[in-house]
Amino acid sequence: MDFAPFLDPIALAIVLGGTVVAVLLRTPLGDLGRGVAALRTLCRRGFDVEPLLAQVAAFGRIVQRHGVIALDRSVIADPDLAAAVAAIVDGASPEHVSALLDQRRLARFERHRAVADLWTGAADIAPAMGMIGTLIGLVQMFTAMRDPKTIGAAMAVALLTTLYGAIVACLIATPVASRLKRHARHEAQERARLVTPLAELAAIQPRLGARELAA
Repeated sequence: MDFAPFLDPIALAIVLGGTVVAVLLRTPLGDLGRGVAALRTLCRRGFDVEPLLAQVAAFGRIVQRHGVIALDRSVIADPDLAAAVAAIVDGASPEHVSALLDQRRLARFERHRAVADLWTGAADIAPAMGMIGTLIGLVQMFTAMRDPKTIGAAMAVALLTTLYGAIVACLIATPVASRLKRHARHEAQERARLVTPLAELAAIQPRLGARELAA
């Protein structure tokens, strides 16, 4: 199959250029950068909380043997876990730790949703830009009815912009947005499993203190 008739730089510029400009105008720069960077995560496996749960269990054993202050020397890569452990070292209550994790999980989910909304917006804009390109091509065609040589090029722009808009929306932007939303929901559900173990970790030190006073 010869794909040459389906390639038109003018139609491509109208759809892609118009979509990019519209996305830039409606999206904050921070979300724009994260939206592009999120493309690297599409082929990765979903977030797995099991290594973090194992680390929390190890922290529990450390606290029971050496006290909560020993956690201050721990190396923690995950930012949510690091924030929770820092709060526990500072003497935060289990309720405070739970609220902190819920707040961070919600903030993370909102950032992920904003990134997915960027691609959802691109999926909405691309067909509209295809329609604009179609109108441009039709106008050019009607104004050049007396010149058969220019009618074909104008008609190509009119038809191919609609085709490009549908391809960008259905085969690129919508699948990307759907996968990013799925990753965000999965990570939020997995991170929710950290709340109870870390709240229990925060409750260990008061129990130890009470036991030492009783002794």
